[in-house]
Amino acid sequence: MVYQHGGDERSVVIELNSPKKRAHTVTVLFILTCVLVYVTLLEETPQDTTYNTKRGIVASILVFLCFGVTQAKDGPFTRPHPAYWRFWLCVSVVYELFLIFVLFQTVRDGRQFMKYIDPKLGVALPERDYGGNCLIYDPGNTTDPWHNIWDKMDGFVPAHFLGWYIKTLVIRDWWMCMIISVMFEFLEYSLEHQLPNFSECWWDHWIMDVLVCNGLGIYAGMKTLGWLSMKPYQWQGLWNIPTYKGKIKRMAFQFTPYSWVKFEWKPASNLRRWLAVLGIIFMFLLAELNTFYLKFVLWMPPEHYLVLLRLVFFVNVGGVAMREIYDFMDDPKFYRKLGQQAWLVAAITVTEFLIVVKYDPRTIMLPIPFFVTQCWFLGIVLILSWTFLPVSSSVVEHSNNDKNVYIP
Repeated sequence: MVYQHGGDERSVVIELNSPKKRAHTVTVLFILTCVLVYVTLLEETPQDTTYNTKRGIVASILVFLCFGVTQAKDGPFTRPHPAYWRFWLCVSVVYELFLIFVLFQTVRDGRQFMKYIDPKLGVALPERDYGGNCLIYDPGNTTDPWHNIWDKMDGFVPAHFLGWYIKTLVIRDWWMCMIISVMFEFLEYSLEHQLPNFSECWWDHWIMDVLVCNGLGIYAGMKTLGWLSMKPYQWQGLWNIPTYKGKIKRMAFQFTPYSWVKFEWKPASNLRRWLAVLGIIFMFLLAELNTFYLKFVLWMPPEHYLVLLRLVFFVNVGGVAMREIYDFMDDPKFYRKLGQQAWLVAAITVTEFLIVVKYDPRTIMLPIPFFVTQCWFLGIVLILSWTFLPVSSSVVEHSNNDKNVYIP
């Protein structure tokens, strides 16, 4: 049986018809038990309270991950293996619990707690200002008049490109990606009085970020989406392929989707979809802002591995969450509740923001300049006005269609 909606085959059922993958529940339980027996009977416990506390917390997390990888409910993705996505679901739970713990600490204790993760943390760090001299060509510098451009060419340039390439694969819509990209630059303009890190040159905002890094990333992502949508999804078992070249190709394609669903957001089709798309854009922007504010309030340098791990985490959970949101929004009769990964991502994003608010309310409450407030007010009015007519027209059209239905 294949479930269809709007002419598109839903891959969730196609994936359910794929060959079942064993979770190896007994094997994992046996290995876990052997490790615990070894630690209990054969290993001497060190007389170091701090070390034992860290070790006990790590062991507890690993046991929970073992349970989740083998027992948690599968999500919409099955490639490269369902256990991979179950692992990231359990990591989401652990991360949310960690955030809740940090939220319930005092500001001083929360920042000092980071020293247990890395002794180098817990120290206030200066914020780098990307503004200053904004001349593209500086004739006053005879050695290198293009030094302002080269100074901006740091590791964040390829990170911007790669980030927006992945975000495009997650959102699967050019317009939404461009709106989020441009909106975030406006947010940086609006909040540079709070974080000096947001202070950038105009050409850094609109040329290097929006047009070059973000734009090329979105373009490459859309090209990849086009290839994935046209690619035939007919799978053959590895041992049924006669040639070594075919086997290697099949192994590489194991890391591509089992099937493909094109996202058609249609935000102006009805009020429910419009509010859903607004919520998605808002949560995306909030998660982006959390990246900068969290490292500011928790005193983490931008190059710290925890900042990178958080980005890797959102890369892995974002695609699943967006697919669950789309299914829930597109067909609420079939998907009666929001998916588990989408629920956790939303909770994590909100909890991160609450930590920012609690740890540095003075920065968050700095008054926004009046002209910035005017611009945002005008933009919100224009967006609502632009969408009000299509949404209202759609509602009236559906109402008229219902009245014209003939019931014998």
